[in-house]
Amino acid sequence: MEIKCNSLKAWILAARPKTLTGAAVPVMMGLSLAWSYFHQADTGAIESYGRDSMNIIPAVLCVLFAFIMQIDANFINDYFDWRKGSDDELRLGPRRACAQGWVTAKAMVWAIAVTTLSAIVVGLPLVCYGGLNMLWVGVSCVLFCFLYTLLMSYIGLGDILVLVFFGIVPVCVTFYLQTGTVTKEVFLSSLACGMVIDTLLVVNNYRDRDNDKRVGKRTLVVLIGARATEILYFSLGLFAFHMGLTFFFKGDYFTFFLPTIYLSMHAHTYRKMKRIKHGKALNLILGENARNMFIYGLLFCAGVILDVLI
Repeated sequence: MEIKCNSLKAWILAARPKTLTGAAVPVMMGLSLAWSYFHQADTGAIESYGRDSMNIIPAVLCVLFAFIMQIDANFINDYFDWRKGSDDELRLGPRRACAQGWVTAKAMVWAIAVTTLSAIVVGLPLVCYGGLNMLWVGVSCVLFCFLYTLLMSYIGLGDILVLVFFGIVPVCVTFYLQTGTVTKEVFLSSLACGMVIDTLLVVNNYRDRDNDKRVGKRTLVVLIGARATEILYFSLGLFAFHMGLTFFFKGDYFTFFLPTIYLSMHAHTYRKMKRIKHGKALNLILGENARNMFIYGLLFCAGVILDVLI
């Protein structure tokens, strides 16, 4: 594929737009839970903590911040993995911008600086809605955005960061900015979200396990081996689904049962992953998993809304 250096097409590929679903799903879940929360407050089922309706401004800022941080993380990963030699010609996954020469190293450094600054500018106003604690949340997001590629993904801790920063933090913070509180159901939903999104990282590292081992990248997959990774992959989807039991016991049956569709899709993808085992064909599994992840988010949000309306 002929890509002109530093062209618009090169930057679009470097931004990895398909990964933006991973940024969208947690915010979607947080907002749908907040909407449901206000309905319960209107009916007197819960205390409203002084807030009585959704606020569009922090909602939009959360979406923008999540998208910008995801692009920032992709740029950081592209640049530093290239510097470390992880993205060489033996890589099985999609080609990366710096490694292929589509984007110059100097331009990528500037892009990282611009996206990081943009995320700060977008995220800073959230202090007005969530208090000074939002500063610490923002600093942590930016710091670990760098630490993921520079350190954590090389010592088997990348999955923990995904659980925290693609599950707990975005779901709970989005909900908190709207309502001023975090409930048990929201926290368990955030864990489920993090597990579902981590399946994407697990597949990615499962595909790259031989190359990662060769270049000294000790991902969780490299540390525990292929068979244990297959069990982990299926278990993540299964555990995420069963986090919904908290809604079942509340009588929110749609929120529990609709993700059954996701679980069946996850099981199908798991069987295909086990059958393929090695090679570039696992990129198809990566695409399926991204689809499953997004469908989970849609099903969860649809369930939350239907439990309010029906």
